[in-house]
Amino acid sequence: MREYEKLKVGWAGDGVLRVVISEPSRRNAVDRTGHRELAEIWRDVDRDDDVRAVIVRGEGEAFSAGGDLAMIEEMMRDHATRLKVFAEARDIVYNVLNCSKPVVSAIQGPAVGAGLAVALLADISVAGRTARIIDGHTRLGVAAGDHAAIIWPLLCGMAKAKYHLLLCEPVTGEQAEAMGLVSLCVDDDQVHDRALEIATRLAAGSAEAIRLTKYALNNWLRMAGPSFDASLAMEFLGFTGPDAAEGVLALREKRPPRFRPEP
Repeated sequence: MREYEKLKVGWAGDGVLRVVISEPSRRNAVDRTGHRELAEIWRDVDRDDDVRAVIVRGEGEAFSAGGDLAMIEEMMRDHATRLKVFAEARDIVYNVLNCSKPVVSAIQGPAVGAGLAVALLADISVAGRTARIIDGHTRLGVAAGDHAAIIWPLLCGMAKAKYHLLLCEPVTGEQAEAMGLVSLCVDDDQVHDRALEIATRLAAGSAEAIRLTKYALNNWLRMAGPSFDASLAMEFLGFTGPDAAEGVLALREKRPPRFRPEP
């Protein structure tokens, strides 16, 4: 396993690798380096014969506050950066799906953006009761693209997906379990212990049977690949427009965005 800068990687138990999104001073917001590493690590995990299961979590009391505003502003200014981050966003989704090792997410606090993509695409997701899951894309002024189209309708149905994605309506861990968006909801202080218990059970199981079952089940998500690819392209098209600029400014000024009506 290579060295990572924004991910802390270490053993949580026999055959269980722990991956921690580590930017605690900013609630684990994902910058350029962190975004690239979230795309790359799943290939390393897949190739490591010592890894039988993975836990992914955020450091401290947050899972991830989403994309770093500086990275978003750089994408808006520079076409080459936009293309690079586009490719990484695609790889985050497909590399989690194609990783043969079972992934368990432990979701506490806010879970937004690229971090949320990993949290919800994990094979088993464990959320704290007060976890705050939100897809903030439309509030930013861009299409919900980095994972939503491939996973939300399948997990919680189209009606709920549209309600939460179009309005950026937050979901607590308790609500997420009730609507099928996460596997389990537990008390906040039990999230990491329960995730470790599940990952340990997976690591002790038949690696071949679990790997092949995961592969077969994820074909449901692969069938949604064209919808995901289109949504991601629409998201990154939005980063070239005025609504994204207003969305970023509103976030920096901590106010509601004032989007202009279409002509």
